[in-house]
Amino acid sequence: MVGVAVIGAGYWGPNLVRNIQATPQLRLTSVCDMNLARAEAVLGRYSTVRATSSLQEVLADPEVDAVAIATPAATHLEVAMAALEAGKHVLVEKPLASSYVDGHKLVTTAEERGLVLMLDHTFCYTPVVQRLRELVRGGELGDVQYVDSVRINLGLVQPDIDVLWDLAPHDLSILDSVLPDDVTPVAVAAHGSDPAGLGRACVAYLSVQLSSGAIAHAHVNWLSPTKIRTTIIGGSRRTAVWNDLDPIQPLALYDRGVDWPDGTEDRRVSYRIGDMVAPALPTGEALRAVMAEFAAAITEGRPALTDGRSGLRVLAQLEAASASLAAGGVFVPVENGRTA
Repeated sequence: MVGVAVIGAGYWGPNLVRNIQATPQLRLTSVCDMNLARAEAVLGRYSTVRATSSLQEVLADPEVDAVAIATPAATHLEVAMAALEAGKHVLVEKPLASSYVDGHKLVTTAEERGLVLMLDHTFCYTPVVQRLRELVRGGELGDVQYVDSVRINLGLVQPDIDVLWDLAPHDLSILDSVLPDDVTPVAVAAHGSDPAGLGRACVAYLSVQLSSGAIAHAHVNWLSPTKIRTTIIGGSRRTAVWNDLDPIQPLALYDRGVDWPDGTEDRRVSYRIGDMVAPALPTGEALRAVMAEFAAAITEGRPALTDGRSGLRVLAQLEAASASLAAGGVFVPVENGRTA
């Protein structure tokens, strides 16, 4: 069993604690938070797991093989780097770091020391996204023509990052997971506003130009009174529609679209009207699958599905989005993309 300590007992930390305890390959050793009472509250009165406010104490513990970090984004570099330098494997919440340069430092350190550095891009481990990955990479949807995502609700406003850095990593990590390796982001444009006077964008629209000529779009919003979680992946053969709030039929495949004749004099568009199919999907909590992948990557000595490099690719797009937002929404090249 891999001994894991959770660093951060705030909003997401309790979820990590619960799923580590439910994963047979992992053993929860301790919970660390600057507020010791909060760490103790997460564990409960009768827990035999140790609560502490000392990160140094956790990293010096030989029973701790790995850490799961759920601290504010601005602290990810410091906490994750200390863990890697102490020889611990690291699972860290999104984003990997506050900048691409800082993220690259973490990835380089992990690779030099032969340690697993993994992002908790939770949505990538849902049964729906895993099926979408199979459909796109297996060619069942055909060539990806567009991706359109909406992620809005009356959200938890973050004190240190804007809505792009808070919510868009979900959509960008999903995009990174499902797209074929030869389709890469080449430029990003972002438009945002701060109608609530929060001092940072709380409504934003993100467009990603892909190397294939397709475009991906995401709408993220902290201020919507209604919650919407939808993703549409339009392909040349079929279109996949994912409604994350539908517990019965979250994924639907449509054999409907536009056919544009090639190589003929008749260039009139024809419309394809086919069936809709709702694939059967396995059940299971995505965060449980995250923990299983973390354990497997450590014990098998291999990169995780959402490894540090995937986190860097997301960071490259987030930085381009921030630069675009500051420049009035122009497209900004993604300098590193998948080759980072």
